[in-house]
Amino acid sequence: MKVKFVNFLVAGTICAAITAFTADSLKNSNSPTDPPAKFIDPANMDLSIKPGDDFFDYANGNWIKENAIPAKETRWGSFNILRQNNTDKLLKLLAEVSKNPGQPKGSLKQRVGDLYASGMDSLTIEKLGYTPIVPDLKRIDNITDLNGVINELVYERVNGIGGPLFGFGVGQDSKHVDKYIVELRQGGTSLPDRDYYLKDDARTKKIQSAFKTYITKLFTLTGTSADVADKNANTIFDIETALAKSQMSRVAMRDPNVTYNKFSVADFSKTTPHLNWSKLLPMLKVNGQDTLLVAQPQFFKDVDAMLTSTSVSDWKTYLKWNILRGAASELSSPFVDASFAYSSVLSGQKVQTPRNERMSSLVDRSLGELLGQLYVEKYFTPAAKKYMVGLVNNLKVTLGDRIKRLDWMSDATKARALKKLNAFTVKIGYPDKWETYKGVVINRDDYEGNLQRISKWRYNFMVSRLGKPVDKTRWGMTPPTVNAYYNPTNNEIVFPAGILQFPFFDFGADDAVNYGGIGAVIGHEMTHGFDDQGRQYDADGTLRDWWTKEDADKFKVRADKVVAQYNAFTVLDTIHVNGKLTLGENLADLGGLNVAYEAFKKTKEGQSNTKIDGFTPDQRFFLSWAQVWRGSQRPEAAAQRILTDPHSPEKYRTNAPLTNIDAWYNAFNIKPGDAMYKKPEDRIKVW
Repeated sequence: MKVKFVNFLVAGTICAAITAFTADSLKNSNSPTDPPAKFIDPANMDLSIKPGDDFFDYANGNWIKENAIPAKETRWGSFNILRQNNTDKLLKLLAEVSKNPGQPKGSLKQRVGDLYASGMDSLTIEKLGYTPIVPDLKRIDNITDLNGVINELVYERVNGIGGPLFGFGVGQDSKHVDKYIVELRQGGTSLPDRDYYLKDDARTKKIQSAFKTYITKLFTLTGTSADVADKNANTIFDIETALAKSQMSRVAMRDPNVTYNKFSVADFSKTTPHLNWSKLLPMLKVNGQDTLLVAQPQFFKDVDAMLTSTSVSDWKTYLKWNILRGAASELSSPFVDASFAYSSVLSGQKVQTPRNERMSSLVDRSLGELLGQLYVEKYFTPAAKKYMVGLVNNLKVTLGDRIKRLDWMSDATKARALKKLNAFTVKIGYPDKWETYKGVVINRDDYEGNLQRISKWRYNFMVSRLGKPVDKTRWGMTPPTVNAYYNPTNNEIVFPAGILQFPFFDFGADDAVNYGGIGAVIGHEMTHGFDDQGRQYDADGTLRDWWTKEDADKFKVRADKVVAQYNAFTVLDTIHVNGKLTLGENLADLGGLNVAYEAFKKTKEGQSNTKIDGFTPDQRFFLSWAQVWRGSQRPEAAAQRILTDPHSPEKYRTNAPLTNIDAWYNAFNIKPGDAMYKKPEDRIKVW
């Protein structure tokens, strides 16, 4: 099930007065991380560059020159360092709980420790080879007709094996947010984006070739002859190319109304005669549902036609491929190595991530709210949560003030915007109610079985929600995650414990650093509630238009200017940023930084001119923002992110918002002639 939220990388009422809550009031608290010698260190900067020519390089240039990307990484910078620190913390916890195999069966520590231990038991995994998936491959071999193909599509889902051909899930109904509903969406492809099938430039052809080589390799590892494996690769590529042609683009799917298509089960089944949903839904453990949501109806019509235009033999090859690619990273080293060889062409990664780090990530993904309890108990302080509550309230008041002052929005729409802002739910650190994963059995000597049982539990839990009230206490990220998100259907902003560390936040830092870091993150997530997608959801999370037409038109004029600004940026000299794909994140960066700066100016330090390490408070605020995005990435990763990532590259996330903020010009004396200079009348003002 795809979670409907927008992240930073990635209810309460607004206080009547600004909360007098600053970093200074907590300096005696224990910091969750070791603070740096200097929160803004000139040694990391390239002072030979004028701040008005390239602020990103001015703020981060020397650090980037002196810190090469590690071989196991595709990019390296502030986010990655913090994530690595968190991984190291998790590894210590996992090493400790996995040492003792005698924990009570079913307990938190037993399941977390034994899942990690089973994944680290490489000797057993190597001995097994690909035997864990032999029953799946044999079952597919026994398919004789189209009904067998369709039954396999169902079997894999309900048994936690995979979800080939299309997406299926249960989620909130965006126009009836207190109810869960069945959702269908496009899928069926292996490459990261439909463009990888449809373009024919040299970079894309290289990736297509690596993809076919990968398919061939996995089939040969299961005993298929080289000739047949090569033929299989072409068959699979042809099927997936046909699916890609029927898929909507990422930009088209940014409009939530375009992907909200409600059908009765009977009516939708008429459009897909070979996929009779009245029969399929009960097989998928869905009973008593007479309606469903279909994100891309045309895709399903095309898939239905493909079911008969493609031979059963070819479908069997495709289904086997989905088993292979889904399991490759969990099998013996020849499969893992083949998977890495393919992914390295996409990402540029030089060496595999160490096994213990891969297993740490797997445990976090699989039993994240069990592992998360251990993490927050040791590494997250109540004082950090208290600080965040005060900071959020400060920024909510500030955003409210900014909405009231907007010169392009009518009073009627402002009132509705303020109602939505007041209705924000704020989640900080970790859930109030932990998921228990009731019934999930973890055995120390059964790695593959553990993963299938977890996956099967997730499926059963998902479909079990139908007919029940929506549980708005659930989180879409685990506590150790270095990220944050806004969920429009819950109208909530969420900040996991993992991001509440330097460079985003530190008790010992001055307000400029914390507001330029975590303050901008908070403002970013708040602004998502009013970006091109978020603004279409009402205060209660319902997908419902609350704007006057005139105000919506004025918003679009401003948003189009943001699109044009980012369209002009390039990576690798020739690849342009997609301003439409990244619009929501770009609006959130611009709004978040404005809100954080105005909130910062209400603090004692924000109203002073006292320098620290040679920089004024305003300068430190903007430098803190820039060092959050400090980093570099491999060319392959940069090219892939342009196609798939709704976030702009780090340099432009740093620089572009600044060009629209008057205070930045004043702080660094930016003048006409500087490369980043924009005339005051050309600076984009949205939120």
